[in-house]
Amino acid sequence: MNFMRVLGSAFVISALAFSISCGGKKTVENPEEGTVSPTVSSEQMSFDPAGSDSGNISGLSTVNFEYDRASLTAEARKALADNANWITNNKTVTVQVEGHCDDRGSVEYNLALGERRAKSVKTYLVSLGVDPKRITIISYGKEKPIASGDSEEARSQNRRANFVPLPN
Repeated sequence: MNFMRVLGSAFVISALAFSISCGGKKTVENPEEGTVSPTVSSEQMSFDPAGSDSGNISGLSTVNFEYDRASLTAEARKALADNANWITNNKTVTVQVEGHCDDRGSVEYNLALGERRAKSVKTYLVSLGVDPKRITIISYGKEKPIASGDSEEARSQNRRANFVPLPN
């Protein structure tokens, strides 16, 4: 009997927490469908969800890394200076830095390496004056390659940090 009471209480608390957390979301009307849907922001983002990997976001470039390294090359630092200007000038977005690796190494090792790469990029952008609150990081390790194959050319493309604009 006590177990059922505890289980029922847990269900009520979970339902209450869910309704409270969902209650504050902004909504945007969709006049074409006549519906109202939850959204993060009423501003429409026109960025490619693939971020800088897509090549469609002028002023925001993917940077690449050497094998098994998280340190920034001179070429990466130059690209990051341009990215810092883009982030500074686009005040309505937060940028997610995504760390990636090639297919060599374990899943765990590559997740850690991807995180070090993303942190390295964030640290450098902050040193250039970007507000750290406007940058988030995530590691995908070797799970999201953009080039396939075992050649050094393909692997070098996958050792990267790319940038995805997110609405504030």
